[in-house]
Amino acid sequence: QVQLVESGGGLVQPGGSLRLSCAASGSIFSISAMGWYRQAPGKQRELVARITNGGSTNYADSVKGRFTISRDNSKNTVYLQMNSLKPEDTAVYYCNGDMQTILYPASRPYWGQGTQVTVSS
Repeated sequence: QVQLVESGGGLVQPGGSLRLSCAASGSIFSISAMGWYRQAPGKQRELVARITNGGSTNYADSVKGRFTISRDNSKNTVYLQMNSLKPEDTAVYYCNGDMQTILYPASRPYWGQGTQVTVSS
């Protein structure tokens, strides 16, 4: 089995900061790209940030300059540093990883269960 577990969400005031973490574990053979997505109630899930195993990144326009994605390959962990948070950032944030597993060697996406981020005064 493969698991991705997010942590670091919570309630924060506008202008505040949070750091999300996502640790992958289980029968992992390799991980290529990892990313963060978010979904607000009644809306489609959208890409927030993505990082390849080579370190190249891309961000949604709405978070550029405020969020930073990074990863620690030795820990199979991806991070999202979120600064200058706005109420419109409120959503459930999901971790994603494109992985090969021991029993399923074809790369495919895996998802975490999500962590709630609420930005409110």
